[in-house]
Amino acid sequence: MSDITRKEFLRLSALMAGAAALPASARAAGAPRSVPALPHMPAKGGAIDADLIVVNGRVLTSDPAMPRAEAFAVRDGRFLAIGSTADIRNLASSRTRVIDAARMTVVPGFIDAHNHPGGVTELYDVNANLRSIGALKAAITERVAKTPPGYWVDAYMFDDTKLTDGRPLHRRDLDEVAPNHPVGVHHRGGHTGWYNSKAFELAKVTKDTPDPTGGRFFRDADGTPNGWVAELATDVFDSVGLREQFTPAQDQERRRNGMAHMSSLYTAAGLTTVHDLSTSAENIRAYEEVRARGELRHRAYMMIRGKAFPLLRDAGVSTGFGDEWVRVGGVKYAADGSASERTMRMSTPFQGTTDYGILTMSQAEIHDAVDDAHSKGWQVGIHANGDVTIDMVLTAYERALARWPHPDRRHRIEHCSLVNPSLIARIVRTGSIPTPFWTYIYYHGEKWEKYGDAKMESMFAHKSFLDAGIKVPGASDYGPGPFEPLMALQSMVTRTDYRGHVWGANQRVTIDQALTIATQNGAYASYEEHIKGSITTGKLADFVILERDPHDVPPDTIKDIRIVRTVTGGRTVFPKNEA
Repeated sequence: MSDITRKEFLRLSALMAGAAALPASARAAGAPRSVPALPHMPAKGGAIDADLIVVNGRVLTSDPAMPRAEAFAVRDGRFLAIGSTADIRNLASSRTRVIDAARMTVVPGFIDAHNHPGGVTELYDVNANLRSIGALKAAITERVAKTPPGYWVDAYMFDDTKLTDGRPLHRRDLDEVAPNHPVGVHHRGGHTGWYNSKAFELAKVTKDTPDPTGGRFFRDADGTPNGWVAELATDVFDSVGLREQFTPAQDQERRRNGMAHMSSLYTAAGLTTVHDLSTSAENIRAYEEVRARGELRHRAYMMIRGKAFPLLRDAGVSTGFGDEWVRVGGVKYAADGSASERTMRMSTPFQGTTDYGILTMSQAEIHDAVDDAHSKGWQVGIHANGDVTIDMVLTAYERALARWPHPDRRHRIEHCSLVNPSLIARIVRTGSIPTPFWTYIYYHGEKWEKYGDAKMESMFAHKSFLDAGIKVPGASDYGPGPFEPLMALQSMVTRTDYRGHVWGANQRVTIDQALTIATQNGAYASYEEHIKGSITTGKLADFVILERDPHDVPPDTIKDIRIVRTVTGGRTVFPKNEA
């Protein structure tokens, strides 16, 4: 990852031109604040002239003050008024666009609080989202034929538990189709990969190579690596072999194309805000450029990683800098393994094993990271799946808050998968925000056998968080999990996987609670609950029209409800060809 200079940063700041309009409290280092909604009703006696009205709908506002309505008006990208169809029609003029919802259901734009929206691998690399080893080998063979010997062939979105072969992928499978190319088959979860013998040879990894701290080489019975590599052990492959090189301009074009592609997919699914949990300096540039080309259809809350964080921190930027389209969020770290890849660090082992999972940060490293960011006015988000890791993260948050008190820091625990009553109480006391997976129960059901029914009663604990008064948002972690919010609603409401198995029925939430998680609580996680997350006068006009009301369909079919229209800031962004 290349760094950027202060001069380049000043150029990038144009992307956040609206920051100057924010209240000082939202911009000052050390004091992230909720961004207030802007009053938007005209003065008494002034002309009321809506840009857009939506009438004859079943509007589920996510606003407790007015949970249901029939219609609303929009002006200058914000909700102007909400009420009955008759009242809202009175706000229309000859220039007002009218959408007749035809009794379909209208909800606020959905918010995904943890996502990885790069899009480059989706467009340019081998698609390993396949269901058999044979299909995977065929896809790699096709890419090998176009790749010079010695150059890497990388495949992404692999999911080992969804293979139909009845056996795991082994490095011998990859050797058969790529004896002269290093190959990496990367799990969609992002924490593990499968490598061939050529890759191990180049990295000088043998049966005698010990596992590094924070990583693991899985092995055959005789100790020979079988190809499966977890967590920080994958780092040994980063600097070996040859990789296709791109000029800076080519690399940035790939990033722009990937981001535009993902923005189109998100809004087709009803997402109007996505929290980007791996934003680099290059990604910041891509947001600026895609937005300038008119291809940024969703709003972004950027959780900063890598070299971009110290640059922004040292320039005096902190959480809240930006505008209603692209805003600097917190800084992101990762402290343990994956739920879907069965490497998260827990106090009890995986079913039938003595494996407790993997830590990727020590307590001292977590303390240092949190102290640095917290003391400089940054929200912190730390990936912590297991109960052991969540405890470590909360310990660091408690220490930082004691040293530098703040009434509303809203540090985040990314994923926060396995909890207990003590951890939940500490989350409440620190004002922290858990971001548990919301499509995982349904989509990754076959994996939960490694955890067991009893443990799953305390995983992805949306109901327990709500009961404790925590404004828990929804999070897909795409690519590890599907990002479709209607699948998420179904998953949280039913706690039933795609095979029909129920995991943790005690964590089921109601449809209205699920909608709050998907909208208002998502806005709270980014200090934006006063400008988005509900259909409320003065808030940004982000909304979605659904063909059916989730209340009126069988719960196990919620994911099949059709997205009819997605609107961001009063502009239809899906379908693309509609006004």
